[in-house]
Amino acid sequence: MAADSWHWRDMPAQTGRTVVVTGANSGIGFEASRAFASKGATVVMACRSTERANAAREELAADVDADRLDVVELDLADLDSVRSAAETIAAGYDGLDVLCNNAGVMAIPRSETADGFETQFGVNHLGHFALTGHLLEALRASADEARVVTHSSGVHERGEMHFDDLHGEEDYDRWDAYAQSKLANVLFAYELDRRLRAADATVTSVACHPGWAATNLQRRGPAQAGSRLRLWAVGLANRLFAQSAEGGALPLLYAATSPDVEGGDYVGPGGILNMRGAPEKQRSSARSYDREVARRLWDVSSELTGVTYDLPD
Repeated sequence: MAADSWHWRDMPAQTGRTVVVTGANSGIGFEASRAFASKGATVVMACRSTERANAAREELAADVDADRLDVVELDLADLDSVRSAAETIAAGYDGLDVLCNNAGVMAIPRSETADGFETQFGVNHLGHFALTGHLLEALRASADEARVVTHSSGVHERGEMHFDDLHGEEDYDRWDAYAQSKLANVLFAYELDRRLRAADATVTSVACHPGWAATNLQRRGPAQAGSRLRLWAVGLANRLFAQSAEGGALPLLYAATSPDVEGGDYVGPGGILNMRGAPEKQRSSARSYDREVARRLWDVSSELTGVTYDLPD
């Protein structure tokens, strides 16, 4: 469909399908959960805080059947939690149809995950790498063609993989670290799809980005840094330039459900500067198509997380 015409109401029916959305308690994940459930899917709201997730579930229940919304605790900053969440999901459903690797952190002061990874790289990439690996068999058990949708950002275009200092121990810049993690998201999505194709699997992998959407994501960095000025600036910029979280969820929803989307695609908003508007297929950065870098990232990610995929190179 034309870039200015697609809305989540144009999604195919999702009745009988099971969808996992990480970070489903707020922002884009919240709006995506509403859309999936409105179309008949069972939505697994995989969130770090079950208290906030259950509050979000209650709010969504005003619009959709609460029986379609399940909450699972998932802390992407803790590989033990990732493994436990995946086991719960795999045991609770007869196959998984869509995995939305959506949750993330942005431009925060340097910190480390429970496993000693720089938090942005650990949460945005490594946590989702591990989760996807643990859920691969559940995805392959889908009665239809399953999809893995990994949420990146337009900021990935400035990203580089610093394999000699992945965790920013020698030199840390919050935006460089964020850009690296978002480039890793796209590299992972493409490499996963190549390996799925080599295995003739009935699972495809795609990437997407939301453009500029007004969510809590932009506030976390300034809040953790204790910068009232940056918080004020973020709020003003969101009011002036950003689209809504509902609008920001459209590329994710399109990537997850459109019959026009194929493995290895990259979806983003088609409006001005690719910052807002209805979704379309786009090109990601030149670095994101570097297969050698993608293979190296895959090997490093498997080594760091201890998660291996039953897929050919």
